[in-house]
Amino acid sequence: MTGAAIGATTAPMGRSQPLMSASEHVPNVLFIECGFGCDQHGQTATKAAVRACRNAIEFNSIPSIGKLVPGGYANMKLDVQLGVPASYLTDVDEATVRAVFPYGQVQIRMEAGGLLADSGIALERMGDKNQDMIICVACVTVGY
Repeated sequence: MTGAAIGATTAPMGRSQPLMSASEHVPNVLFIECGFGCDQHGQTATKAAVRACRNAIEFNSIPSIGKLVPGGYANMKLDVQLGVPASYLTDVDEATVRAVFPYGQVQIRMEAGGLLADSGIALERMGDKNQDMIICVACVTVGY
């Protein structure tokens, strides 16, 4: 998959149809959270993406969803926009990222972004193939 401009629809690996934009998928926005995730060793883009998503949601409790969203948690919609370094974009396992979210209808959109930095050291015992440090960012829109 190639990266796209922010707000553009993209089709992740294995999908033939473009995804809806955030506003199409979540027309009634309740809140938006952003997160950051990094994999310093092992060059695992999925690990960095999962950490970014967890960082975005881990300090939130939304007990009122059942009252705010018609149909409750089952009808809650999440649009997850991930910025992943372009050279690692196709390495992200969407199912693993999706599993971060315990409920709701989750749409994941990935695009080139984040940051590829030099970790300063490659440690074979930690699974490093090189000195790449993968940094991903996540923007999670929640609503119905």
